[in-house]
Amino acid sequence: MTSPLLIVDAANVVGSVPDGWWRDRRAAAERLRDHLAGYAAGGVPGLLPGPLDIVLVVEGRARGVEPVDGVRVVAAPADGDATIAELARAAADRPCVVVTADRELRHRVTAYGARCAGPRTVRPA
Repeated sequence: MTSPLLIVDAANVVGSVPDGWWRDRRAAAERLRDHLAGYAAGGVPGLLPGPLDIVLVVEGRARGVEPVDGVRVVAAPADGDATIAELARAAADRPCVVVTADRELRHRVTAYGARCAGPRTVRPA
């Protein structure tokens, strides 16, 4: 059986809290990636049971973030939303949740059968 897929919009989640992320977008994305790794085995409480396949989609100055155990990193060639939508489309045959607050992106991915959750679902405290 294929594990559920969690796709995380790094720019949207990192940008959801004004904690200085704009000074070093790559480092902010790396902190998020490291936090997400903790969900790979056990899942996200109240959202998806584990084990999970987790994909963190980065763009712009956050490109270059390396994967870690439990988190695959996809650098969007241009538009992060288009990359996320394509990943959701490709996952139409399995449980998939996209983490973003972007309304247009939520509309796009739900058309492919994905569910959506807000940034607080996975945002480090």
